[in-house]
Amino acid sequence: MSGRIEGIVARLHGLHPRLIDLSLERLQALLDKLGSPERALPPVIHVAGTNGKGSTCAFLRAMAEAAGLRVHVYTSPHLVRFNERFRVAGRPVSDDALAATLEEVEAANAGAPITVFEVITAVAFVLFARVPADLCVLEVGLGGRGDATNVIAAPAACAITSISLDHRELLGDTLGAIAAEKAGILKRGVPVAIGDQPAEAASVLLACAAAVGAPVRLRGREWRIVPGRYEDADGMLALPPLGLPGAHQWDNAGIALAALRAARPALPAGVLPAGLLPAGVLTDAALAAGLARADWPARLQRLTGRLAALLPAGWELWLDGGHNPGAGLALAGQLAAWGDRPVHLVVGMKQAKDTAEFLRPLLGLAASVWAVAEPEQHLALPVAAIVAASGGVARPGPLVADALRGVPREGPPGRVLICGSLYLAGEVLKQDGWREAAS
Repeated sequence: MSGRIEGIVARLHGLHPRLIDLSLERLQALLDKLGSPERALPPVIHVAGTNGKGSTCAFLRAMAEAAGLRVHVYTSPHLVRFNERFRVAGRPVSDDALAATLEEVEAANAGAPITVFEVITAVAFVLFARVPADLCVLEVGLGGRGDATNVIAAPAACAITSISLDHRELLGDTLGAIAAEKAGILKRGVPVAIGDQPAEAASVLLACAAAVGAPVRLRGREWRIVPGRYEDADGMLALPPLGLPGAHQWDNAGIALAALRAARPALPAGVLPAGLLPAGVLTDAALAAGLARADWPARLQRLTGRLAALLPAGWELWLDGGHNPGAGLALAGQLAAWGDRPVHLVVGMKQAKDTAEFLRPLLGLAASVWAVAEPEQHLALPVAAIVAASGGVARPGPLVADALRGVPREGPPGRVLICGSLYLAGEVLKQDGWREAAS
């Protein structure tokens, strides 16, 4: 983050006593002062859920861009640079454009109480409203009903990814309560694509959709996906291997496909009502090509830089930002699929996360487990707390590099998976040199 952007964000942190305050009134007042940029966006696909939101957004962007469409994307949190949150017509926003828009929005707010996420959501809308594009993909920051992105009155489609227990202090203690919060993005007449869900969450989502009059495309009912094949009422689509590894990514790819097909009316290109996606561009070939190209850092990402060099020749280093019980189950499936060689876990968590439930399905599948906390890791859970949550199974790193040097070397070449926190993932990417390699 540039010094200019850092200074603005630091000032904004002082405008509201709470980092998170789920309501829409403050942001709506600010957007009104800015000329209502949220009403000048291209067709929007609004993505909520607990796990898989970012991956689903990555699939949506990749498919649309493979079809030649210009796509705005707003996601959170960032991993290395603040700018990652904003892609404007296919390109990450520049430091100068971001700083100038932050200053403009800050001036319009004029010191009124507001959260940082509300301000940067307004920044996204201002940036997106000023640059022509064909599609806008918005990821919910937290929850749905009171999330800042929910000021969008009429998206082209919504998507709800896998729901798990997370942010209980804000969203509720049960899957049903959390699902009701996520369902707050649903709008009358706006189709919603829903992926694989626990029964309790699915029943709430379907009831909420019926109550508001949102047409549902549910996995296993309106659409089906298996590796290599997707099918819905629009027809069957042969699928290539996905650009994002992991069996759980097929669900996210299916949600993205269902949402994009729901947003694409079955009309010839060039004669569509204003605000709808062009029908003729999103061909099956483009959709398949996009799924194969999709890329999203810290989602089962193979690292090959400076940290990977700390491991012996022939070993693999992987990174995933998964951090809640649902993510623990998904990663356990990946560890089981990696049965050809031993897997060692390096785990760093955020404070207030359900560490024991995240670790429970993983511990029996790992050759060794290491607890870490990096000095610059935001709200890092102490190493001792991770060790305790593991029932004493985890060994203290205490840093990632220490853990990589300490994994047992005997036996065949192994894999190391670093996981537990997107904030840890950001620090790991910096240390491995990911940003330098990507630039």
